[in-house]
Amino acid sequence: MNSKLLQLAERHGALKAKIDAQRRELAKHTQPIEAAFAHGDAVLRGVDWLKHHPAAVFVAVAGAVLARPRRVWRWAQRGFFLWRGWLSLRKSIFGRG
Repeated sequence: MNSKLLQLAERHGALKAKIDAQRRELAKHTQPIEAAFAHGDAVLRGVDWLKHHPAAVFVAVAGAVLARPRRVWRWAQRGFFLWRGWLSLRKSIFGRG
């Protein structure tokens, strides 16, 4: 009976070592994904801040318009056409409008 328990304990130790090696390997492979998620989280925090501080957005846009109205208009047009292009592409690829 003791030899069977010893074999089980050895098997258990080997399995735990294998699991630890697999976890380290997985952590190594998911490191770039974690960096991307961290960047996405930072972007979302910035968007959340802008949602809670709309006056800051208004002041920034008003300042840009007062400083360079033609440049703001040009970028607004570019943004509009990019947005429309994205909607058209999304509709053709995903079939939703």
